[in-house]
Amino acid sequence: MGGVRASVAWGTVLGLAAGVGCGDDGKDPLARGRAVYLANCVACHNTNPKLAGPIGPDLAGSSRELLAAKVLRNEYPPGHQPKRSTRAMVPLPHLENDIDALAAYLGSVKPASIP
Repeated sequence: MGGVRASVAWGTVLGLAAGVGCGDDGKDPLARGRAVYLANCVACHNTNPKLAGPIGPDLAGSSRELLAAKVLRNEYPPGHQPKRSTRAMVPLPHLENDIDALAAYLGSVKPASIP
């Protein structure tokens, strides 16, 4: 029984460290956006937003308009040309209050230059 309690305790500590301990005090939108990105996006997108992930495209430089449409509704804004034709993205409405921070972080990362 002690092993289960220890696992739960470590899980709680690690969860708090991921959301709060990485310099994210809730006041720095770049730090908050990075934490949101790492916690929610890297399963499909690369840990480096300049690079494509195994399922999703690179996200560096993504606009707030694009992020709100894709993350909240799994849509593209009018006139946007998708980088991939896949439809693997699912809406993540629980991130509604984090769109501005996510946009600040991804907007601060300059896309990789094409050779």
